[in-house]
Amino acid sequence: MVRTEETGDQPTVKGRPRGRPRSFDRETALEKAIMAFWEHGYEATSVSDLTRAMGIGTPSLYAAFGDKQALFAEVVSAYGTRYGSFSDRALAEEPTARAAVARVLREAAAEYTAVGRPHGCLVVHAAINCSSPAVEASLRERRNAGIAAFERRIRAGVAAGELPADTDAASLARHTGAMLQGMSQQARDGASREELESLAEIAMTIWPRA
Repeated sequence: MVRTEETGDQPTVKGRPRGRPRSFDRETALEKAIMAFWEHGYEATSVSDLTRAMGIGTPSLYAAFGDKQALFAEVVSAYGTRYGSFSDRALAEEPTARAAVARVLREAAAEYTAVGRPHGCLVVHAAINCSSPAVEASLRERRNAGIAAFERRIRAGVAAGELPADTDAASLARHTGAMLQGMSQQARDGASREELESLAEIAMTIWPRA
């Protein structure tokens, strides 16, 4: 007998489907996986931890998401869309580089301390003590991509005359990345939203003015 609740497939006989459909909601299970990895990191979250958190069996996990590393890759992508997109929105919507970065830091203070979910940033913390070079590399690439996006926005601000021509865009972008990573860790350590907002305000005082 085909156990389609484990695979999600519906084999056909003479062109007609048979068997039962997947017995769990994939998006709900994925959200629970996000929370598990976000809270405990990649290495410390076992497959049994995941199946328990997601409320599914091991065969269901592998059939629907692949192995642990494949699931984590999907988790990181979904996390970026659901929880990490505030940075991209700020860079796209604010009229100046200064306003964009100030908004990113301010919203990070809120996002990193939101009630009802793990604190800090999954992309910053998930690979701590990780034994998988591939996982470490993928998260490092995402963090570096964020810094590159800041640098592009800052360079655009320089070109527009919003910032002095001699502004060190690369260093200012890396400073922003360092602030975000530090705020993430401090949120994990118990810093409040108000404390992180104050830190964000101080961080913006080093920005040059045109």
